[in-house]
Amino acid sequence: MSRRYDCSDPDQRTAGLREAAGSVRRGELVVLPTDTVYGIGADAFSASGIAALLAAKGRGRDMPVPVLVGSPTTLHGLVAQFPEGGWDLVDAYWPGALTIVTRHQPSLQWDLGDARGTVAVRMPLHPVAIELLTEVGPMGVSSANRSGQPPATTASEAQDQLGTAVEIYLDGGPTADNVPSSIVDLTGDAPKLLREGALSFDQLTKVVPNLTR
Repeated sequence: MSRRYDCSDPDQRTAGLREAAGSVRRGELVVLPTDTVYGIGADAFSASGIAALLAAKGRGRDMPVPVLVGSPTTLHGLVAQFPEGGWDLVDAYWPGALTIVTRHQPSLQWDLGDARGTVAVRMPLHPVAIELLTEVGPMGVSSANRSGQPPATTASEAQDQLGTAVEIYLDGGPTADNVPSSIVDLTGDAPKLLREGALSFDQLTKVVPNLTR
């Protein structure tokens, strides 16, 4: 049976984060607030957890699951061939609404879908998310909705769509901004904007002038 915790209450927040961390370590699913929309997440290194996440959303492996991290330093163990412009973007916009697509370390034992050696990674600007990620490490996190349905901006909306497929719901109140993150691809010769979201092309070119569309 799913459990939901009101993170505006200090006692419930403490209990919810403890229970969520335990669930993630067991390969179960949790819903957590981020600075964009609510996310459904699992241990990034749990093949069964990621498979359950895709099943809960009704989504195929052709749309790989992004990874959220609790600190920029986590990147050192995850990514390969990370260009200097990538670190400039991280310094400027993390934590925040910027997702970076890069090559991951080939030695990593994870299966996020048909990602072909790449990973989309972000550090969210939300205290509940950062606390959980700091505790459990990188998580595969996608928007907390059934595929084809609107992204959830409240825990109730997420629960209405995902129900008992999720073990723990962390309720952080309505999300501050339902605009999705911007996505920059660093796997080519020059950085490329794949999706213009919360950060505009003009904002990003102030940090990486060679950004293309």
